[in-house]
Amino acid sequence: MTLFEKIVARQIPADIVYEDDLVLAFRDIKPQAPVHVLLVPKRLIPRIAEAGIDDQALLGHLLLKAPEVARLAGIADSGFRLVINNGRDGGESVPHLHCHILGGRPLEWPPG
Repeated sequence: MTLFEKIVARQIPADIVYEDDLVLAFRDIKPQAPVHVLLVPKRLIPRIAEAGIDDQALLGHLLLKAPEVARLAGIADSGFRLVINNGRDGGESVPHLHCHILGGRPLEWPPG
């Protein structure tokens, strides 16, 4: 069971920002910006490269909820960045697909 599955199952506490039947959003415990929220599907998809056609509706829901989560976190108007890491070199640290929603300050490009 991944760390995020344990958070979804309420086995590990988290500062939850948003929840519906399909996704859960919570504040990152090691924020990389003043606002750093993770948006995860409740159903495990290890990474975007392993998503299939059966995941299409869930992935669409995840992306469409990101602006709503950004609004709830107070960064929708000033702007935010969505990041999805894939694999070790892509920065993936938890094998459970998730979007990082970052904002609260100007974000540099390239990201690093």
